[in-house]
Formats: sequence, C-alpha cells, structure tokens
Amino acid sequence: MTSTGSIRDTEASAAIRHHYDVGNDFYGLWLDESLTYSCALRRTPEDTLEAAQQHKLRYHLDAIGADDADRVLDIGCGWGSTLRLLATTHGVGESVGLTLSEEQAAHIQGLELAGVDVRTENWSRYEPDSRFDGIISIGAFEHFARPDESSAEKIAQYREFFTRCRDWLDDGGTLSLQTIAYANMSREQASTFIQESIFPDADLPTLAEITAAAEGIFEVQSVVNGRLDYAWTCEQWAHRLRQRRDEAVRLVGLEVTARYERYLKQSAMGFRMGKICLLRLVLRPYPASLFAAGAQ
Repeated sequence: MTSTGSIRDTEASAAIRHHYDVGNDFYGLWLDESLTYSCALRRTPEDTLEAAQQHKLRYHLDAIGADDADRVLDIGCGWGSTLRLLATTHGVGESVGLTLSEEQAAHIQGLELAGVDVRTENWSRYEPDSRFDGIISIGAFEHFARPDESSAEKIAQYREFFTRCRDWLDDGGTLSLQTIAYANMSREQASTFIQESIFPDADLPTLAEITAAAEGIFEVQSVVNGRLDYAWTCEQWAHRLRQRRDEAVRLVGLEVTARYERYLKQSAMGFRMGKICLLRLVLRPYPASLFAAGAQ
C-alpha cells in the first residue's frame, strides 16, 4: 500500500521537475549570474538585478548569523547561490542543500564547493545526523501544500515542517523563511494558467496559515512584505527573457518560451495589484520544554 506521504512526495517531485528541469541553460538566459530564482531585495532605485539578489541573500545569511555558523541547512537550495556564499564568503564548515530538481543538484555538484552536500531529497524524508546553527528556506514553502487540501490540512503540513526545523536547530538557532503567499485574493481567484501550467500540484499559503502552523513552535521575530520587490524582479526577468528570446526558443521551443513570458507578466501584475505578496520571516524556536508544556 502506498502511503499518503509517499504520494505527496512523488507529486511534489514531479511538480518541481516540471518547472525547474526545463534546463539550466534556459534559466541562465534571464536570471542573474548566480542563478538566483527568487525575489530580489532592492535597496535603491539604481540597484541592478545582480545587486538586488545579493542584498536578498545577505538578508537571509545575516538573519541566521552565518558569520558565526558551523553548520547550515538550505531547504529548496535552487542552483546553490546561498550555498556558494556559505562556503566561499562566510567560511561555514558544513552546508547541506535540499532540492527535488536533478538539474539543480547536478549544477551544484559541478561547482565543487568545499563543505557543501547537496541532496535530491524532500524535507519530509530528510534525517540529519546532527543539528544546524541556522536554516534558510527561500521559495520552497509555496510548494508544500496541494490545491485540493483544506486550510486545516495545509496548516498541518506546515506545522510538520516547522516541527522538523525546530528539532533540527541548535539552541539559539534561527530559521529564515521566504515565500510567496496569497494576499488580497483567494485560492479560487488564482490564475488557472499558473496553477496548471507553471506550478502544478502546489498551493500558496496565507500569512494566517503560516503563523497558525508556527504557533508554540517558533516565535515570529519579524515579517516583511516584499511584494513590490517581487513585481520588479519578475519585470527584470521578463525583460531579460525578451532580450534573448531567439536563444530561448532555440533551447526550449516557442511554446515553453511563450509560457514563461506569460507567467512572468501575470506574476508581476499580481504582485503590483496586491493579489499575492512576498513574505520574509525570521523565526526563533521556543525552548523544547515550553513546546512540550503547551502541547499537553
């Protein structure tokens, strides 16, 4: 008999591969040089995409105290931009990256970063051999729930994630989380095109669902809504893709290229209109004794 968890993992893996295994060369045409595929952090109007992505990475690295960390986990590590900085800039002795994309894992392995272990593994199946000083998760949380799940089911799934993260962290450790979320829009009002053609079998959280799931496990120390940052980021990506459209078509074909152009345009509009938002949360675990007492 196949378990519900195994079915979920299979569906999640297939959905990730559908989107991220289009090809590293294709993404390389329109992402920045670090292949950072998540919302940038624009500090000034003069910031380039490259500078804004570095601001974002530093935000999360500073949140977990990377300069003083010996061991860090990156859940949804993408093409390794965070892992690269952990190894080369912050001197972290051991970093583990989790991804469900074979293309991304192969890219990171090719970088040959000292102390970096990348695994093609779902967080729900991962069992570390020791704890971490910090955990970073950028752009993965929005893939944890499915469109057919109720809000209560989504919260239960998120709560499992937070429970695991708390158990994986050392005392005093920090989780820095970044996710797209529903804002002034319900799931029923979301774009069918994006739900079915871009991110199948995935559903966004709401801020209320995130905080409900974290209650008693993590203290939410800060929440920042960077939706205009993400609108700008999507516009930057769309502009770069338009500039290299002929190359994109040669790599992945006209249909895939047009699909991504439509997706980036719709996403930018959704962020501009406040229908969806981009949440950056810094969370600190409550002491285990307090969690245990609250669970009784």
